[in-house]
Amino acid sequence: MLLGLTTALVATVCFGFGSVFQAGGAREAPHADRVRVGLLAALLRSWRFLLGTGLDIAGFALSVVALRTLPLFLVQAVTNASLAVTALAAARLLGARLHRADLLGIAAVVVGLTLLALGSGHAGRDHAPAAFHWALLATTGLMLLLTFLLARRSGNAAAVGLGLLAGVGFGVTSLAVRVLDVAGPLDVFTDPAAYGLALGGLGGYLAYALALQRGTVTAVTAAGTVSETFGPALVGVVALGDTARPGYAWCALTGFVVAVSGTFVLSRFGEVDSELDLPPAPAPPAPAPSGPDPGRVARAARPCKGDLPDKSDGEVRTERQVP
Repeated sequence: MLLGLTTALVATVCFGFGSVFQAGGAREAPHADRVRVGLLAALLRSWRFLLGTGLDIAGFALSVVALRTLPLFLVQAVTNASLAVTALAAARLLGARLHRADLLGIAAVVVGLTLLALGSGHAGRDHAPAAFHWALLATTGLMLLLTFLLARRSGNAAAVGLGLLAGVGFGVTSLAVRVLDVAGPLDVFTDPAAYGLALGGLGGYLAYALALQRGTVTAVTAAGTVSETFGPALVGVVALGDTARPGYAWCALTGFVVAVSGTFVLSRFGEVDSELDLPPAPAPPAPAPSGPDPGRVARAARPCKGDLPDKSDGEVRTERQVP
């Protein structure tokens, strides 16, 4: 268990820093109103996005060890706590400020993960019926279809929806790693879960990149936390037999809720980050002077030769004398 928990924590650090670099790379790319090859090409030309993707790949490789040795609810809670790492990394690399609510969210994540680690038991089964493997592949196909449809929309609602779909894709990869048949090389290529793993990961990254162009990094990540954390955790308990330590179920449940709640508290932090990259607003134009043009009035008030004063209404005016 110690090896799995260590790899999960290191993977969390990789995911946290990877989100910050991916956000910078996605915002440098031209805005995409649909899924197209040009978006992927622009992302591949960004060293920030490539660095973030490399960190995510390293984090995924480390999380494979944890997914095969720990309960899914523990691994998902630990890796999704990367939002706390994202906040700390953004404060360090982007100059963002940590407010009191952000510090409370980070503290909640740390306390929740501690309780969750104390209350977690052994992992359940690492195999499932063939129908379960095909269900993972079907879920990935539905996720990709909805991603293509939502990519044509913009705004906060589309960003949240794409973030949720990204979480579904990443959740499928976690479940696929757990039940993947690794008895032999040929068995991997004939396992539907292997294709669900590949398509879920790629589709999740695509949905995540599209979501980052429509919303803040932590708001999108918080939306993905719902589907990526609760979904696999529930499936692991119900279908794969993950359990808590005997007599410590309350500890595991409390830690899970506290850690995820801290993640939601940290979802506000992305609003601060997005304001740092905005250019200063241009100064508003000076208002046009009201009333007649002073120069024109002065010229009209200058008397000409032959004018006589007119005091009929109490004001000094000039009246042209008719010769």
